Amino acid sequence: MQDAQALHRAAGEALARGDAARARAAAAALVAQAPGQAAGHFLLGMAEAALGRVTIGLASVDRAIAVAPTPEHQAQRARLLILLRREADAQAAADAARAAGPGDALTFDTIGCVYARLGDHAAAAEMFAPAVAAAPDTLDFRYNLATALGFLGRVDEAEAAFEAILARWPGSARTHYALAGLRRQSAATNHLPRLEAALAQAQTADDRLRLRYALAKEYEDVGDAPAAFRHLHAANTRRKAEIGYDFAQDAAIFDAIEAAWAEPPPAGATDPAGAVAEAPIFVLGMPRTGTTLVDRILSSHPDVHSAGELQAMPLAAKQLAGTRSRVVIDAETVRIAARLDPRAIGAAYVARAGQHRRRADGRFIDKLPANSLYIGHIATALPHASIVCLRRDPMDVVWSNYKNLFAANSPYYYYSYDLLDTAHFYQRFDRLMAHWRRLFPGRVLELRYEDLVADQRGQTERLLAHCRLGWNEACLRFHENDAAVATPSAAQVRRPLYREAVARWKAHAEALEPVRAWFERQGIATG
Repeated sequence: MQDAQALHRAAGEALARGDAARARAAAAALVAQAPGQAAGHFLLGMAEAALGRVTIGLASVDRAIAVAPTPEHQAQRARLLILLRREADAQAAADAARAAGPGDALTFDTIGCVYARLGDHAAAAEMFAPAVAAAPDTLDFRYNLATALGFLGRVDEAEAAFEAILARWPGSARTHYALAGLRRQSAATNHLPRLEAALAQAQTADDRLRLRYALAKEYEDVGDAPAAFRHLHAANTRRKAEIGYDFAQDAAIFDAIEAAWAEPPPAGATDPAGAVAEAPIFVLGMPRTGTTLVDRILSSHPDVHSAGELQAMPLAAKQLAGTRSRVVIDAETVRIAARLDPRAIGAAYVARAGQHRRRADGRFIDKLPANSLYIGHIATALPHASIVCLRRDPMDVVWSNYKNLFAANSPYYYYSYDLLDTAHFYQRFDRLMAHWRRLFPGRVLELRYEDLVADQRGQTERLLAHCRLGWNEACLRFHENDAAVATPSAAQVRRPLYREAVARWKAHAEALEPVRAWFERQGIATG
């Protein structure tokens, strides 16, 4: 029989090399030998979580904390709570770990990652900085700090931090990609030769994907449209083949929504005297249509703050539907959720969204683009909510989605790796918005990005009026808003409103001609 010290060492070493099953066996033996000590319970919890049994792992970590509430134990508890989407509990655990005075680099970084997942990038940066100071040779810690600085608009610091990473790890594809997106490049100052060299040396498909996206972005910045498209086409063709996406997957969801919400809700279903009287502002639409811009305009108003892109409504519907699928939205979940009591949906949404509010007073913005799929729930469950849908020329929507690398493993964005898949998605989105318009007339403000660019004051007045907000000049100075931005539009929304993004697709008109022709056959007007 191994002694406790040997079992502790064996479990830790197995976790470090990714052998969660062996770690679990050693940790379980350690708990059996020393049930009153925290170490075995903590290691068992880490192993269970690594095996995908997060709830069981959390219970073991809680037993460790009952014996020894160390910063490390609290930080890992916060991490597991985030995985379980228990954001309020994760916040409390992260705060407890921070207050207890973490001393090692990994614990600082773990707390920072929890704050980042909660959208508090200022707190995340405060944790990442000491992690880097304590372990300057750890790539992940440096990358996390640089990313947080970028989200906070500290662009020069972020750029220096990313360059410091590349000086040590020149092949770090995610760093090249993040650096390319920090600011617009020019013919005189860009990273194109270095990026091409890194692509030639890349060893994995993920690295090549990120490097090609970085190259496409910088080639477009300097005006070389053919080179930009060449890299995007290569990256996206490969990625679509890897994930095995078929548009039928998304078409089934659109079909289910239209069938489940075929008729207007009965009178009284949206009783404003009901239990839910919150007034969030939903900013939604296809990605890359100006949702971040409108979020910044609205959150520049003193009575409004942004809570970010919340999963609160999708998770509320999924939780109450009780379906067993591993995805948040599918046809079965749509059908069951549409039959639920709107008051229950509203209460579940408010409970989840409330965990992300930055302050107790005023209104908050939920700017998840995919909430366009949930307008039926929003309209019936949250009668006081304001809904703003961003619209943009279809060709610019297709191009902008195609050229942006969204969360690589999120099925929300699988359509974006193919031009015609993106066109099909736009067509179904457009049809769904017409459907919501018929069911809930006047409930959704459809705001065109091109109109906002052409008439900033007039469209901002229209936007504020729809959201029942008084006029405030600060909304015209949205670029002065110093709140963090964690979307691909981070650099753009820190500039005054500009027209350069209108009709940007025309630089790639030849490559996009099949899309334009398809839209024409569908009767969809393009600019």
